[in-house]
Amino acid sequence: MREIYLDNAATTPMSPKVIDIITDEMKNDFGNASSTYELGRRARNVIDRARHQIAQDINAQDGEIIFTSGGSESNNTAILGTAYSRKNIGKKIITTPIEHPSVLNPMKRLEDEGYDVVYLKVDQTGHISLDQLKKELTPDTILVSIMAVNNEVGTIMPLKEIGALVKESNAYFHVDNVQGMGTIKIDVKDMNIDFLSVSAHKINGPKFLGFLYENADIDIPNLILGGEQETKRRAGTENVPGIAGFGEAVREVSEIGRDALQKKYAHYQDIILKELDDHQINYEINGGYGPGYSHHVLNLHLNGVSTTSLQTNLDLNGFAVSGGSACTAGSLEPSHVLIACFGENSPRINESIRISFGRYNTDEEIEQFAQELVKIVQRIQSKNK
Repeated sequence: MREIYLDNAATTPMSPKVIDIITDEMKNDFGNASSTYELGRRARNVIDRARHQIAQDINAQDGEIIFTSGGSESNNTAILGTAYSRKNIGKKIITTPIEHPSVLNPMKRLEDEGYDVVYLKVDQTGHISLDQLKKELTPDTILVSIMAVNNEVGTIMPLKEIGALVKESNAYFHVDNVQGMGTIKIDVKDMNIDFLSVSAHKINGPKFLGFLYENADIDIPNLILGGEQETKRRAGTENVPGIAGFGEAVREVSEIGRDALQKKYAHYQDIILKELDDHQINYEINGGYGPGYSHHVLNLHLNGVSTTSLQTNLDLNGFAVSGGSACTAGSLEPSHVLIACFGENSPRINESIRISFGRYNTDEEIEQFAQELVKIVQRIQSKNK
C-alpha cells in the first residue's frame, strides 16, 4: 500500500536536487571549513554561497546569518541570549500561548528565574490584539517573541505591524519563522525583525540544520561554547554538505515562489472542503481560511470523531496526518494551541486533525484522501448516533 504523506508541517521530504548536492559534497568537499588549505577553502566557499543565498532571500546581510542545528537551537539562542544580556534593562518578555515548545519552554525557565513573561491572548482565529501588545510594551520590556505562522492552525501573524510597534520600544523582536520560511515572504529589514529562526527540514532540506538571523547591530552571548566557527557566534564544525543542501532548498522555494505555493495549497484545501460539503459532513475549520492564514495547514474539527480514532483509521488506509504539533504528538497532553484558541473544555481539543500539504503532493493524492476521510467520518459518526 502506497502511503500518502500529509504531515508536511511536521517535516518535509528532501528535494531530489538537495539530496544530490549533499551527496556530492559528502564525496568531494569533506574538508573542515576552518582549515586554510585547499580542501578547507573549498568547504568555506560552499558555506559562503549558501549563506549568501539565504541572506538574499530574507533581505539580510551575509554576516547576519548564523548556521545552527535547527529551529529549536535558534529560538533558544535568541530568547535566552537576549534575556541574560539585557536583564539590566528589564525582565519583561512578551510572547503568545500558541508558540512552539522551543519558545514556550525557554519562557518557562525564564519565569522560574524571575522574569516577567506576558502571554498575549489570541482569539479563535489564532490572532493577537495589536492594542494589547501596544499596552504591554513598557520601558522594561526587553523582547517580543512571536511566530510568523502557527504550525497547528496556520495563522499568519501581522509581522510588519508588530515590528513597527516593537521598533518604538526598548525591546528586540524575535520571529520563529520555522513554519513560514516555505510559505510566506519575509523581509527582516522592512518588518524590523531583530532575530529570525528557521529550520531546513521544513522546506525540503536536511534535518538537524537551521539558521538564526541576528541583526548586525545586536550582540548576544553564545548558547553553545567552543571554537570560533560562525564568526565566533556558534561553536562547532559546520555541516558543509547539509548547509549546501540548505542553500539549495531556499533557492528552490524562492524560484517556485511562495505565492504560487499558497495558491496550490489553497486548491488542495478546496478539494477537501468540497468533498466534505458534498457529503454533508459536520465539520469546522480551526483557525480560518483565506487572508491571514497559510494554506499549507488545514486543521479540521470533525464533530463527534475522536482524533485518535480518525488518525488510526487514516493510518491503516495509508494516509499520514497529525493530531497537532509533531513535537507533542507522542504526548497525551491536548493541543495547547487549540486550548488557547477555544478553551480547555471545547470538544475541538479531542476531535481535530491537522492536514498539512507540501510541494510534492498532487491533486490525485488529495482527492483520494478527501474521499477516504469522508468514508471514515461517516462510519464513525453513524456509530455514535
